Amino acid sequence: QQIGKMGTKSSTMQLQDSDMEEIQKETGFSKNQIVRLFSRFTNLDKSDNGVLRREDFLRIPELAINPLGDRIVHSFFSESTDETVNFRQFMRILARFRPVKKKEEKNKMNDREQKLRFAFKMYDLDNDDSISREELLAVLHMMVGANISEEQLGSIADRTIMEVDLSKDGHISFQEFVKAMEKIDVESKMSIRFLH
Repeated sequence: QQIGKMGTKSSTMQLQDSDMEEIQKETGFSKNQIVRLFSRFTNLDKSDNGVLRREDFLRIPELAINPLGDRIVHSFFSESTDETVNFRQFMRILARFRPVKKKEEKNKMNDREQKLRFAFKMYDLDNDDSISREELLAVLHMMVGANISEEQLGSIADRTIMEVDLSKDGHISFQEFVKAMEKIDVESKMSIRFLH
């Protein structure tokens, strides 16, 4: 169910209490955080139609300068069929970056596996559930640009695949990716501090 517009064309989107409770239950964000993120969402929604398009995301300075900004923006559209993202979908993606507090009840959207699945998809450019050498090279290019030679990048890609590809099929599967990341503190490295 999409959070829709209330009233006339000139009115702004409204966030209903029932929608807020559902989003809170689904994502683990507090009501205060949801209200603030809703405000951010409506500020990004320049066409005032209750959805965001790719160009709206690229107006976020942190994404515009991030070498993987395009891949991160792409991830927001993973649930979308029409190249737009409504507030509910926006919140589902952001939930993957919500820091986990020690005593807090686990939320399936920001558990370790979901964070790793999100990171894996940054590299899996063709969505075939494996990372090829070419995909790894393409992402390395995005991250370092022309600062490292083609030969050095190729060497990094080859070494990474050699170390991580346990099945020796020339690709990195999600299970191999998870194994390679087992000593990495993904929970804190893939967290964004949201306003309380």
